Amino acid sequence: MNVPAELKYTKEHEWIRVEGEEAVVGITDYAQSQLGDIVFVECETVGDALEAGETFSDLYLPVAGEVLEFNEELEGEPELVNKDPYGKGWIVKIKISDETELDGLLNADAYKAII
Repeated sequence: MNVPAELKYTKEHEWIRVEGEEAVVGITDYAQSQLGDIVFVECETVGDALEAGETFSDLYLPVAGEVLEFNEELEGEPELVNKDPYGKGWIVKIKISDETELDGLLNADAYKAII
């Protein structure tokens, strides 16, 4: 399983990459392998402020924030989540509300221990 060291993870198999006050969120390589072929991805929460653990695209947001953008490439190519879960298969970009919530997420070694 590919578990990049620079990312943070949730026990529910989402990853988050912090980029200043914003972050990119997707599902892990493990999660996509367990789900099988992804054939549909949608997000109706763009513009919404969500709390950590609230759902977006049938996934859980790792930290509280406003959903800024949905990866529109997934509308035509949902299989990108399977092919490149940490790159082109990202799902949403968010503006982080509370950076201290990042401290509660798993690092790569802790995530590997649960999968």
